[in-house]
Amino acid sequence: MENIGLLMHGFTLAVSPANLGAALFGAVIGLIVGAMPGLGGITGVSLLLPLTYSMNPTTAIIMLASLYYSTMYGGSFSAILLNIPGDSPAVMTALDGNMMTKKGMPGKALATSNISSFIGGTIGIILLTISGPILADFGLKFGPPELALLIIFAMTSIGWVLGDNPVKGLLATGIGLMLATVGVDQAAGLSRFSFGNINLLSGISFIPMVIGVFGFSQVIEMAVANKKDDGEKVSISRKDCVLTKGEMKRVLPIALRQGFLGTFIGVMPGAGATTSAFLSYIMEKRINKNRSEMGKGCIEGVAAPEASNNAAAAGAFAPLLTLGIPGGSTTAVLMGGLMMWGLRPGPTLFRDNPDFVWPLISSMYLGNIICLVIAFSCIPILVRAIRVPNGVLIPIITAICVMGAYATANNMFHVYFMIGAGVVGYLMKVSDIPAAPMLLTFVLAPMLEKYVRQSFDMTRGDVSIFFRGGICWFFIILTVLMCAVPVLKPLAEKIRINKRS
Repeated sequence: MENIGLLMHGFTLAVSPANLGAALFGAVIGLIVGAMPGLGGITGVSLLLPLTYSMNPTTAIIMLASLYYSTMYGGSFSAILLNIPGDSPAVMTALDGNMMTKKGMPGKALATSNISSFIGGTIGIILLTISGPILADFGLKFGPPELALLIIFAMTSIGWVLGDNPVKGLLATGIGLMLATVGVDQAAGLSRFSFGNINLLSGISFIPMVIGVFGFSQVIEMAVANKKDDGEKVSISRKDCVLTKGEMKRVLPIALRQGFLGTFIGVMPGAGATTSAFLSYIMEKRINKNRSEMGKGCIEGVAAPEASNNAAAAGAFAPLLTLGIPGGSTTAVLMGGLMMWGLRPGPTLFRDNPDFVWPLISSMYLGNIICLVIAFSCIPILVRAIRVPNGVLIPIITAICVMGAYATANNMFHVYFMIGAGVVGYLMKVSDIPAAPMLLTFVLAPMLEKYVRQSFDMTRGDVSIFFRGGICWFFIILTVLMCAVPVLKPLAEKIRINKRS
């Protein structure tokens, strides 16, 4: 009850003209930044942070927080319409979202994305309000060994869950693992597979690779197909941008359960919205009754990652505010802002600075509604992008790809790498090798290496640390089962056929 009273007091401060205007401004900028490949939340927050030096700390953090979680909305726009994920969490959204666009349902895909994002974000904010300290405390039980085993479990499943062909899925996983090892070994300080190129010493940049594999490969495919397109194939009305009652019944349970999962993953330090989006998609691919349609253009494949990554964005504030531990790179920048304003995130923040914390949490509810309204208002305008003739669309997408790749480090090498990744992505598409396992492994591999090294450092090389406690054993059992299923499933089918005969 005390928290509810503080929350209501926070609403009275959050709806002040200055704070409400800050939330609106942050939401608009976040949607734009999220939709632009190569930028994303951390870039937007970093660019806007210097503008907040002279602002009231509460107003400043409301604006930055609104920008942060609105990028989760914006990232799906270009992923769905152009197959170019605006940020890394939107990679999974592109799998089904862009397929829905190709089927003439971009309005449905965007509506599903917006509704799922709103539900997931609301769940994350509610859980942050009610049990932020409890969630943060449970998330801290995931030390390096537990996080390493969680990632191993994800890697053992993605190869055959995200691809129709297990062999090709595992091949893509191996490619992603190899690419992730390029760069300087952070522990030994030695370069690995850089081949004397100084641009590879810092590793392969994720954004140029994503833009190339998803975006530029699309350009190559459109150019190779050489179809004459008058740009009027698809007619979109406002009715096409609204989900039916039956579609809402399909989206709602997914958004609810992935909202809870995303919040939990967001609370875990170092996990973040990207990991949340990947794991939620894998989960739905295993348990959803329409799982056979996922990857071919169904609303379940859009709803799961969008609900999860928005919930994770809200959940990441729990360890930041209650324990002073950022859940990811963007919240690390936000933490720097808090310290710059003279605030010390940690257990005493809720007690000593309630006029800062509760208006921030209250503003998240308002900001989430603002994002939903703005995103829905943009759908009729955005869907016109797919009605542009290919002759116009190809140079536009190419320009977006080049600018997005160059913006990551203002380096032409990333542009060249993006083009090469596009060629590889096109060849993988032609060979029916899924790109999603490669990208997921590329994201998770550095984290796995870090957590494994930390685990061994804790015990001086004793492997028994990976068998401590119930959480470790839980993920070990899941991993063993995940590896056994592809082998046991054909045997079970043979036994079933023999019994029938």
